[in-house]
Amino acid sequence: MTHSDPSTAEDLPADALREGSERTSSVSGIDQVLALGAGQMALVDDCIREALASDVLLINQVSNYIIAGGGKRLRPLLLVLCARACGYEGERHIPLAAIVEFIHTATLLHDDVVDESDVRRGRRSAHAVFGNPAAVLVGDFLYSRSFQMMVTIDSMRVMDILAATTNTIAEGEVLQLLNLGDPEVSEAAYLSVIDNKTAKLFEAACRLAAVVAGEEPRVEEALAGYGTRLGRAFQLADDLLDYDGDSGELGKNVGDDLTEG
Repeated sequence: MTHSDPSTAEDLPADALREGSERTSSVSGIDQVLALGAGQMALVDDCIREALASDVLLINQVSNYIIAGGGKRLRPLLLVLCARACGYEGERHIPLAAIVEFIHTATLLHDDVVDESDVRRGRRSAHAVFGNPAAVLVGDFLYSRSFQMMVTIDSMRVMDILAATTNTIAEGEVLQLLNLGDPEVSEAAYLSVIDNKTAKLFEAACRLAAVVAGEEPRVEEALAGYGTRLGRAFQLADDLLDYDGDSGELGKNVGDDLTEG
């Protein structure tokens, strides 16, 4: 016995197809990606809140202020989704994703002090609210808490990747500092800066997913390469928007990078 399948396109009226197409197109690509990782990211958020706990009130205030400041948490999301793509069904990727977010948050705290940026994610930056010393020291706390959490993963490979990543990010920030006010910076020098300070953490997030999933080196390198290229594209777009973006949409002041040289 045969019957028609009402879910096939040819069985649907044109207006139903058009309505479905409009409904799909109304959801942005990034929203679809966020939806894919929503359940796992809720677990990451729980891990972040638990790991942030400290007996020092100021640490709780500053770290919660910046963590609660929004953002799409692309780096931990990448780790979660790449682990899913690898078919990983364990739980070690959750604290790893939280670690990646802590490292990123620490760099934001330090960057805003160095750049004297008063706006972050649409509201006053942490250093503008709590002062430079508190922002720097809480950034240090997040770095050290990250390494505490790394130890619990019990993997020298994970430790090696994350230690190298944090060192490379620091080098990228120093390289950027050396380029300040120099209009003759070459394309190669610029790409070296953004690869180090931005793309490296994207790369690490994707690579760690393969490592925790026990994937073969070929898969690990493929994911790492994807992370590098995505991180580079992300920073290129971010730098361009500093010239031609909208402050309300960006959540930070347009022109700050140009003003700072």
